[in-house]
Amino acid sequence: MKINYALSFKRISLGLWTLLALMSLSPLVSTVLASPKAISNNAASPATKDVEYIIGRGDQLRVMVWKEKDLSQAMSVRIDGRISLPLIGDVMAAGKTISGLTHELEKRFASVVTDPAVSVMLIQSKSWRYYIIGKINKPGEFPIDFPITILQAIAKSGGFTQWAKSDNISILRQTDGHDKILKFNYDAVTKRRD
Repeated sequence: MKINYALSFKRISLGLWTLLALMSLSPLVSTVLASPKAISNNAASPATKDVEYIIGRGDQLRVMVWKEKDLSQAMSVRIDGRISLPLIGDVMAAGKTISGLTHELEKRFASVVTDPAVSVMLIQSKSWRYYIIGKINKPGEFPIDFPITILQAIAKSGGFTQWAKSDNISILRQTDGHDKILKFNYDAVTKRRD
């Protein structure tokens, strides 16, 4: 399954249900909640191989322009998805791959620097989050820094409280701006019935 950033997320009250509020902008990949974009070629799931990281809002980047110390700097992708660089101004970074942003910056810097050699590095991924609310011991926001399954996400949040309906979990994901609710039966999965 794939998770992506969200500027805002809807809080849905579902009574006694445990709700895993998982926001994404693209389809979820097989059994992982983490986006394959953030996963290298040696990742656990075959579905995540050869997929580039997509930059998101809040990610920390380092842009280096070879032999141009004054143009090189570390920065965070702003809430509007842009980064600001000397001489070229604002550049849209969110939604681009590292190589795509590198190519864009080389084109933009070419107007002020002869044959610019640009390197973009991801310092820290902050745009990938998942949220767990409901009858869970530690509800809240969690970073995604490795592929994670629903069972692992539940374990990371401390498991269910006494009155949780673990056979009636709702997973909320957003794909292309549309919310979709998926049902998950923890009891059936752990007892290998589903």
